[in-house]
Amino acid sequence: MKLLHSGRALTAGAVAAATLMAGGSAAGAASAPEHPAAPTGATTAAAAPDIPIANVKAHLTQLQSIATANGGNRAHGRAGYQASLDYVKAKLDAAGFTTRVQQFSASGRTGYNLTADWPGGDADQIVMAGSHLDSVASGPGINDNGSGSSAVLETALAVARSGYQPAKHLRFAWWGAEELGLVGSRHYVNSLGSAERAKISGYLNFDMIGSPNPGYFVYDDDPTIEKTFKDYFSGIGISTEIETEGDGRSDHAPFKNAGVPVGGLFSGADYRKTSAQAAKWGGTVGQPFDRCYHSSCDTTANIDDTALDRNSDAIAYAVWELSQ
Repeated sequence: MKLLHSGRALTAGAVAAATLMAGGSAAGAASAPEHPAAPTGATTAAAAPDIPIANVKAHLTQLQSIATANGGNRAHGRAGYQASLDYVKAKLDAAGFTTRVQQFSASGRTGYNLTADWPGGDADQIVMAGSHLDSVASGPGINDNGSGSSAVLETALAVARSGYQPAKHLRFAWWGAEELGLVGSRHYVNSLGSAERAKISGYLNFDMIGSPNPGYFVYDDDPTIEKTFKDYFSGIGISTEIETEGDGRSDHAPFKNAGVPVGGLFSGADYRKTSAQAAKWGGTVGQPFDRCYHSSCDTTANIDDTALDRNSDAIAYAVWELSQ
């Protein structure tokens, strides 16, 4: 997620004593089924598959290895980003997607976006799911945003494994240079004519979904997309909150500004968890949702598996629900 500015407030409201532990006090979460067939009241014609957390974590391990081999990061214009893009593209090509690499320039370096289209579906109604693939230069960017990138990748691969044939056309995307100011996604949106933009019935954005002290935040932009995510989490007994920390700071913003309906999920960055939030979700009161945000410690050790699992399944649920 793009850093808004330095010195930004780190509180999400009144914070209780910083060292108070809320333990496992997330009401309803402990006994809630992790992978229900469908949330209560859902009318999905084709049920979304469970997204294997082991597969998502395997992608994170690969991104970590890429960063380690390339100066400790996967930043725009550097070898680690190119290797990350090559890894994702190879997986998608092997699964039968039509992939395209779009080139742009930012800060004197060449950047790349990757899109992957699943054959079939109404080309005049496109559901997109995307995430930024670049890290900051100071770390490997495993939560920010290997988490979103890996979950979107595994959702795309689940589409291929299941042979899913939705009514709408599916497109997945991985953006470059988000950390420099949403450069890649803005370039993509600006490259589309008005008629092409009008074909996108929804863009779903996933930027940081495995934070180690997680919250469960839903974008409140398009009402239908928002309700879809809320229905999923309600079905597994998880309370959500409206996402405010990253509003306008990630790759949904260029789409929203162009009139495309947008939505997404977020597990928190450097705002601090309140006592009320810890009562709902567990975790540590007064500590950031991600203490390694934009730091060298944003490694594979900086991931909450439960949050990553739940959010990955929510992505698949929304992709299936909104594309039928």
